[in-house]
Amino acid sequence: MSESTPRTAPPAGASRADLVADAALALLAERGMRGLTHRAVDEAAGLPQGSTSNLARTRQALLELAVRRLADREARVLRLDEMPDPRHGLDSLVDALALATHRALTRNRELTLARYELALEATRRPELRAHFDTAGARFREQLGALVTAMGSADPARHVLSLVAWADGLMFSCVAGTFHAQVPSLHEVRAGLREVLDGMLGG
Repeated sequence: MSESTPRTAPPAGASRADLVADAALALLAERGMRGLTHRAVDEAAGLPQGSTSNLARTRQALLELAVRRLADREARVLRLDEMPDPRHGLDSLVDALALATHRALTRNRELTLARYELALEATRRPELRAHFDTAGARFREQLGALVTAMGSADPARHVLSLVAWADGLMFSCVAGTFHAQVPSLHEVRAGLREVLDGMLGG
């Protein structure tokens, strides 16, 4: 295995499927879609040759495995299940969403890159698009419930605006022209506060 091959650091008790999926996500972030092969995943995961093929025989199956693992890991990054009770007010919601967004920009930067690689591939693979959209629906539904509880007059439109704002910020700072200017948590919070104030009337 070459020195540049990404090696995953599996959490305690991780299944072989999770180890393979984590290696696939690491490869996507480092090498892009062209660098994702069954052999490369075996090497990155430190597994015997053929291990990835036994779990995901086709490239489509490997991509679906990566999408499912991405959704699980991003759910832990965003921690939507730990979002504050909307009755606690707008400030607590802004704090939680800003922290989740900042995590994606900093210590989970590679995971964010992998998501963009999979999102682009899904535009060319209708069968992958279905899995990608299903994985993302969980986040949109929970965010919709939060803005509804905060008094949104148009939750669907506001969810779209929030996701578009966050995705635009993350893409610009992870892969775009602001990649060398990652905003601080304070700056992310200020931007989110402006967006949510506009939606919810302060």
